[in-house]
Amino acid sequence: MLRTAPLAIATLSLLVGSLAQAAPPDFDAKVNKLAQQVMRDNGIAGLAIGVTDHGQQYFYNFGVASKQPKQPVSSDTLFEIGSVSKTFTATLAGFAQAAGKLKLEDSPTRYMKELRGSALDKVTLIHLATHTAGGFPLQLPDEVKTPKQLTAYYKGWQPQYPAGTQRTYANPSIGLLGFATARALDLPFATAMQRNVFAPMGLSNTHIEVPVTRQAIYAQGYDKNDAPVRVNPDLVADEAYGVKTSSRDLLRYVQVQLGEVKLGAKLQAAVDATRVGYYKVGPMTQDLVWEQYAYPPKLAELQQYNGAQMIQGNQEVSAIRPPLKPQQDVWVNKTGATGGFGAYVAFVPGKQRGIVILANRNYPNEVRVKLAWDILSKLD
Repeated sequence: MLRTAPLAIATLSLLVGSLAQAAPPDFDAKVNKLAQQVMRDNGIAGLAIGVTDHGQQYFYNFGVASKQPKQPVSSDTLFEIGSVSKTFTATLAGFAQAAGKLKLEDSPTRYMKELRGSALDKVTLIHLATHTAGGFPLQLPDEVKTPKQLTAYYKGWQPQYPAGTQRTYANPSIGLLGFATARALDLPFATAMQRNVFAPMGLSNTHIEVPVTRQAIYAQGYDKNDAPVRVNPDLVADEAYGVKTSSRDLLRYVQVQLGEVKLGAKLQAAVDATRVGYYKVGPMTQDLVWEQYAYPPKLAELQQYNGAQMIQGNQEVSAIRPPLKPQQDVWVNKTGATGGFGAYVAFVPGKQRGIVILANRNYPNEVRVKLAWDILSKLD
């Protein structure tokens, strides 16, 4: 069933959503009301929401991809997804392992000879993918501008604490995971990702570098002052926060996580590898980038553990031994943002449900989590 309905939000917005099948009673109206409120409260110009429930897809699109011109958001509009990109990097590492090219228990220095003899010899790829390497900063230092300087930075890095004892969320950590994986596959990172993850998953509108032919559907982001902005990449951008995708493609990616898309054996093994739990931080289990909570979680805990303190501070972790195999009765999620965009992905394998929320503004994670929670709860 195809539905298109107008929705007034200030003077700009329009709902141009479509549903694969009929939604539950009043579901459309409830989603519309929730989305309108979040957009008003947070000054969001454009919002795309995709929901999957037992294989049924629901798409809701609000507002504009760009204020000038006023192009409406569609399910194919490209948004920057920030750190949700990290889940793809972890998947590529899992694929390289399934292909026999690397082992996640290895140090990155096994694949990057130029870093041997550094403190990274005592760090594993699992540590990098779980933010437990020993204390990388959130962002790459501003003075690191060239590949040579990046090598020197990693070579000279010194941990703040032993690997596997504390969680410190960090782009350089995931960047190094991506570099080592690309080296193991003997391909440029973007090429390896396109060839081994995006294309086999059927993600035809997912990109690290947006091609010229897709520029017209690439949304404009807006910063806290409502100025137009797009991602300003550094040397770890592709690996840590550089993916651009649509709600349609990202929802398919969620359906991959739910086992609803058939994959080759190696790629399925890669997806499964990202869902293994290695560390506990309060109620949150840290997988390879993905974060999960026993189902049903508490909304307040989801908001707290997706909040700023988890991004900006250190948290003591307890190792899970043996590592926890992929679970069904869990809420799995990941937030992501760039200067002008905000994203959230969540899914519950045991319920065969998931949601993606993409906006061309960076607004609080706690708000994104509550919006997803409120929408998915309406399916009950």
